[in-house]
Amino acid sequence: MQTLLNKYCRLLSWLMAASLALMVLLVFTNVVLRYALNSGITVSEELSRWLFVWLTFLGAIVALNERTHLGTDMLVSRLNATGKKVCLGLGHLLMLFICWLLFKGSLDQVKINWDSTSAAMEVSMAIFYGCGLVFAVSGAAILLNDFWRLLSGKISDAELIGIRESDDMPHGDPHP
Repeated sequence: MQTLLNKYCRLLSWLMAASLALMVLLVFTNVVLRYALNSGITVSEELSRWLFVWLTFLGAIVALNERTHLGTDMLVSRLNATGKKVCLGLGHLLMLFICWLLFKGSLDQVKINWDSTSAAMEVSMAIFYGCGLVFAVSGAAILLNDFWRLLSGKISDAELIGIRESDDMPHGDPHP
């Protein structure tokens, strides 16, 4: 399952890179056209904004899979292995609940905005709100996989604390 998630996140990384490149191209071209020819690309600003929102949500999926979100380990690092496992399990259950809330809210927004169109591109606003659905489903899959690994004992002790670098350890050096 983890191999499939990693391949999925690699695909998302390529989509994010393409989105970022397209955003740069659109904004740069629009700036040049405005200054040089006193015109512009009508959809440039709106499409760039949409791409940025999608880029953010896709990046959050990749960061969740790679366990690179910000966190604090002040309390958890002082616990024994069982305490760390309990905290990790509770954390995953809470995050799964948040994914459910995000899924439900995004689904409601998609339904509400299905027939509404954007101002410049004139496409369904449901596409804009669909990024929440994609994140909620993808995030839940990643969290359920990690939760299953925790319950089945396949998670290593190093993975019990998701923090990779600390302010107490400059540049990640464990022996300052």
